Amino acid sequence: MATSLASQLSVGLRRPSPKLDSLNSQSTHSLFHSNLRLPISSSKPSRSVIAMAGSGKFFVGGNWKCNGTKDSISKLVADLNSAKLEPDVDVVVAPPFVYIDQVKNSITDRIEVSAQNSWVSKGGAFTGEISVEQLKDHGVKWVILGHSERRHIIGEKDEFIGKKAAYALTEGLGVIACIGELLEEREAGKTFDVCFQQLKAYADAVPSWDNIVIAYEPVWAIGTGKVASPEQAQEVHAAIRDWLQKNVSAEVAPKTRIIYGGSVNGGNSFELAKKEDIDGFLVGGASLKGPEFATIINSVTSKKVAA
Repeated sequence: MATSLASQLSVGLRRPSPKLDSLNSQSTHSLFHSNLRLPISSSKPSRSVIAMAGSGKFFVGGNWKCNGTKDSISKLVADLNSAKLEPDVDVVVAPPFVYIDQVKNSITDRIEVSAQNSWVSKGGAFTGEISVEQLKDHGVKWVILGHSERRHIIGEKDEFIGKKAAYALTEGLGVIACIGELLEEREAGKTFDVCFQQLKAYADAVPSWDNIVIAYEPVWAIGTGKVASPEQAQEVHAAIRDWLQKNVSAEVAPKTRIIYGGSVNGGNSFELAKKEDIDGFLVGGASLKGPEFATIINSVTSKKVAA
């Protein structure tokens, strides 16, 4: 394309709209509309490559949250081990803490294991917390931080989350850094303000962006069955990349993978994955179903465009 959506977003990102307009007349079926109107280019990429704005590998994470038993997780791992997965994807699963060893000892090397949370500093007298050092002791490579359930149910603040990310990165873990707005914030035209504020908390704290994957998860779409349209998700992802370019560096912006989360499933992942700035997914409920999670992983094939 002659101009990227990220460059089109370079002016006026923070101007709220008085109402939530759809991105084009074809998206009126969506229950939730974007607060900005963007021109949609009719031109298509002509490259026979993976069409991603980010330069990293497609990334799909499965967040199992507080779900599972020994038996159900054994079956899930068996399903994943037998699934045929596209090679050009980094795949991570995040079981509950008590099942990390079980998963780590039984899942294929093709899939890495993540934690769902970690403490802000070295372990000690912090009842109920898990330290980064303990996670590393179990061979964990990633941790999910800033998830909306930690923000809005547990009450974690932006600055605290930023410090947790900084400590995990310093100690060698990769961080899946979650951001996203509430429904009332989207309706008030504050989507970008909220996401940028959360991004700034990471940027103010982290030593490097080399091992960070940003997960944009609109809170109104998590576990509700209401998915941001591909155009809505692309709009925010492009804005995030633009923010990184302006506020972090021109080198970090294209390298950082920005993945989407919010009721992603086998039926919608291929359309979402077609968007240039959507570099993968963070999946909740659908990641508990091995065959469906494999389908989502394999949606990377929709990134490939014909010459």
